[in-house]
Amino acid sequence: MTRKKALVVRGGWEGHEPVRATELFLPFLRDHAYDVRVEESTDVYADADAMAETDLVVQCVTMSEIKPEQLSGLSAAVVAGTGFTGWHGGIADSFRASSDYLHLVGGQFATHPGKEPCERTGDESDNFLPHTITVTDLGREHPVTAGIEDFELDTEQYWVLHDDLIDVLATTTHPARPWQPWHRPVTSPAVWTRQWGAGRVVVTTPGHSLDVLENPNVRTVIERGMLWATRTASAS
Repeated sequence: MTRKKALVVRGGWEGHEPVRATELFLPFLRDHAYDVRVEESTDVYADADAMAETDLVVQCVTMSEIKPEQLSGLSAAVVAGTGFTGWHGGIADSFRASSDYLHLVGGQFATHPGKEPCERTGDESDNFLPHTITVTDLGREHPVTAGIEDFELDTEQYWVLHDDLIDVLATTTHPARPWQPWHRPVTSPAVWTRQWGAGRVVVTTPGHSLDVLENPNVRTVIERGMLWATRTASAS
């Protein structure tokens, strides 16, 4: 089996536990014939030689900032065929000040609606809502989500701003509750892919905490996304 090279980049807001979260997936990558390099900052994106030999980037960096040369290096690698994937805020809420990063990923976290005000206690669970992840028709046929049925979660439900160049594999719908300012249900992509140059991007929005990442459906989608996003022979 030909070995692939995976680069795991982690950091940013500690609330998403970037170290412990990424450690969950390192055995999977190694078991699937990846040589894994782990970096604690985005500095590596500016290393053209390192990026050129990378087949897959797994990013877990919530918020934070990225320098122009780092983003340029990441974008160039994806255009040349390097896969790019991640979950939750580690990919969909990274580098808020960079419009070019948003352009690469195709969708950006806007908010996660909360409970009714009278039910809130002041901790992170104020933003945990029961909701459904609904697999789309495309998702039922796609290698990342095929065979996965609609499933329920009780965690942050991401509201995402996005463009129509993404291929949506699963969605989640935000109901119009009496205490919210919107007036009709809003459906957001929950899992999507994006072809960018010769590279593949996969974004999975569930993943706020370790227990969500260990949900069998979420974990399967993330792991399949890693395999599918990895540089293909046609992009080598």
